[in-house]
Amino acid sequence: MNIEECIKTRRSTRKYSEQEITKEVMDEIIELTRFSPSWKNTQVVRFHIVTNDKIKENIGENCVLDYTFNTKTMVRCKSLVIISVVKNICGYEKDGSFTTSQGDKWEMFDAGIAAQTFALAAHSKGIGSVVLGIFDEEKIRDYITIPENEAVAAIIATGYTLEAPKTIPPRKEVDELVSYHN
Repeated sequence: MNIEECIKTRRSTRKYSEQEITKEVMDEIIELTRFSPSWKNTQVVRFHIVTNDKIKENIGENCVLDYTFNTKTMVRCKSLVIISVVKNICGYEKDGSFTTSQGDKWEMFDAGIAAQTFALAAHSKGIGSVVLGIFDEEKIRDYITIPENEAVAAIIATGYTLEAPKTIPPRKEVDELVSYHN
């Protein structure tokens, strides 16, 4: 699959087959994802892979801030990928000052780049995914060990797609999205 096809055909998927994602395939996805750019090459993004059904169920039932729509997705996915970022590095200078006006929020930009790269890499291997952003970070820590110096940035449910979306959601035209300043 070429990059254009990968970008145009990747969709958020929430229904997965029973086929497990092997550690080897997940490692191949992370291998590609590790090439995501990051602020000053700090590489602060980390991946915590949850395959245990009971842990996925506990996270889905107890860590979604009552947004139960995500519970079903988390319970039926084959791997729940918790993306975290090492805190207090990205956007900071050695003296503790910020390089950007975004201050300590820049790490979320890096997490977003990594999440999209992960989703595209997974899609290229036939694995569906959906990025989930409604969660209680402290409760997640009740079920998996995440180092104290890391903050949870996103959760990605993954699995081999059971049913591919049949239509592409409408997209805005280029002229609605861009303005040129010459």
